[in-house]
Amino acid sequence: MPEPLCEKLNSLSASGVLPMHMPGHKRNAEKFPWLKSLDLTKDITEISGFDNLNDPETVFAELNERLARLRGADKSFALVNGSTGGILAAFKLCLPNGGKALISRGSHKSVYAAAETVGADLCYVVPDVIPELGAFGAVTPDKVEAELIKEQDVGLVAITSPTYEGVISDIAAIARVCHKHGVPLFVDAAHGAHFGFGGFPEGAIRLGADIAVESLHKTLPSPTQTAVLSVKSALIDADRARLCVSAFQSTSPSYILSAGIDACARYMEERGETEARLWYERVSALRERLNRLENLRLYSAENLDPSKLVLTCDNGYAAMELFRAGGVELEMASDSYVIAMTGLGDTDKTLSAFYRAAEKVDKLVQKSRDGIITDVKLPEKRFSPRQALTLPNEPVPLRYCDGRIAAEYVWTYPPGSPIIVPGELVCAETLSASDYLRSSYGGVPASIRCVKE
Repeated sequence: MPEPLCEKLNSLSASGVLPMHMPGHKRNAEKFPWLKSLDLTKDITEISGFDNLNDPETVFAELNERLARLRGADKSFALVNGSTGGILAAFKLCLPNGGKALISRGSHKSVYAAAETVGADLCYVVPDVIPELGAFGAVTPDKVEAELIKEQDVGLVAITSPTYEGVISDIAAIARVCHKHGVPLFVDAAHGAHFGFGGFPEGAIRLGADIAVESLHKTLPSPTQTAVLSVKSALIDADRARLCVSAFQSTSPSYILSAGIDACARYMEERGETEARLWYERVSALRERLNRLENLRLYSAENLDPSKLVLTCDNGYAAMELFRAGGVELEMASDSYVIAMTGLGDTDKTLSAFYRAAEKVDKLVQKSRDGIITDVKLPEKRFSPRQALTLPNEPVPLRYCDGRIAAEYVWTYPPGSPIIVPGELVCAETLSASDYLRSSYGGVPASIRCVKE
């Protein structure tokens, strides 16, 4: 069996070999002491024995095979450019000459960037809205089918599952719909790297998705910016996926990040099922305790990733500050809820500490009101995003944008999904939604760029 990448780096670091190659710090911790504090004394480039991240005949071949076994895929690829790099590769693989993609309107900004990059036009499936949260929920198979019948030249369907709030769509049913129409299904499962382990829901690839991306770092013991792209499909050339991944990966990959992926993959293969089961049991017990709170209400549903703790109240921003004052930093806050993420590294001690903090916050907030948005109506489309971004434009104060055509995205971040997409007509209804999302996410600017009249 190949030597673990962490051990190979340790051996190289202790060898005394003079590094007459990149990176420029030359692993000199005496001259640059921060290298040691950042553990960059093992930072190397593609030298003998390590080679190129995307070359199938290198040390990374075994890592990618391990990842494919873990995800139930024909091919998997370690990513050091995050899930964003994988999403770009997926669009290049499935829509090499442009075409049309049917995407969830709640997709992450990187999905829109990928469509622009390959010159794809977009049409949308609008997820159901969760009244308690005023946030997008699941994409339904019926809505996907209706859009595929309406838009008969779709070359790729792309949805997000689980969402930022942990909502899961019926991937198996959606995959069947897509395959009936001869269209591959891509799942942005960035928040679902732990799926398929312990008692957590099954992963997208094993449920029938043709291609999926997962951010290892979000819930598993892997460094920030690490992810995996997996392919299993009769509609996609999995062998060509390597070339597409290479197009959006650095040709000088970080071996620190790569070693982290390798260590994470080995850990999950050897101990992942057992450790994820313990995590699942811990977080299930925590959810039972959180359900006893009076004002902080734990959002629960059958199609929910239990590792995500979504707590509703009258003012999510105020609740986040109260948690912060109590020594707890949450993942995000919205107008009416907060999100706390658990991970494989959590223990009984950390989850108990979170509950004690939640008990204190519970006494200082009020119950939430119903979600403000219960339905979403898409703005009228005048140009494709790519067309609109190339047209002459000018900044326009938001209050004067009614009837103008947007020439830029207006994002809510997090979760990174757009209120307005370039090429869409900005109308009163959109502005009304923007007012809500401004208060919820603080993500709407005072002015936006519009196509010149």
